[in-house]
Amino acid sequence: MVVGVALAGWAGAAYARGWLAQSHARAEWEARLAHAAVQRARSYGSPASESLVEGAPVARLVVPKIALDDIVLEGVTGEVLNGGPGHLPGSALPGDTGNAVVSAHRDRHFRRLGELSIGDTVVTETEARRTRWRVVGRTVVHKDAPVIRRETGRVLTLTTCWPIGYLGGAPERLILKAVPADTQLAAAQD
Repeated sequence: MVVGVALAGWAGAAYARGWLAQSHARAEWEARLAHAAVQRARSYGSPASESLVEGAPVARLVVPKIALDDIVLEGVTGEVLNGGPGHLPGSALPGDTGNAVVSAHRDRHFRRLGELSIGDTVVTETEARRTRWRVVGRTVVHKDAPVIRRETGRVLTLTTCWPIGYLGGAPERLILKAVPADTQLAAAQD
């Protein structure tokens, strides 16, 4: 019984740390947006891009269908993913040209990602822009399969371990591909 209580306490502490990290990230994100608005007003342009620091908030991710509204953090380490979805370093920021890759744990922030289907809406917000995306691809692949690739257009890739309810290290990955809502579907399948 003591071991069970200790394990439950450890798991609860991990979830509490994640919740606190997401709360802190949301407050920092709102402050960054306010700062960026002031900078744009002062310079009549867009703020200079900063180098991204691991764990720093880089975007907001909203998926209405699954009631997801989280701040995306830079990086995909275990500590970062405990606090929120992580932006793959080196990939484009959501809304920029290229492939923006966002990953999260299947038992935390992306626990309902499997409910999304082709045509569903995803919204991202960065300091520079707000983008409404349409899911155009859904794939399940082996965990070691190379699936992240460079894109010439604007693409958002959401990834998580699969299956969602699997106990232990999941053998597969769920990959969702989205393009800006105003992009033609044929262009998205190139």
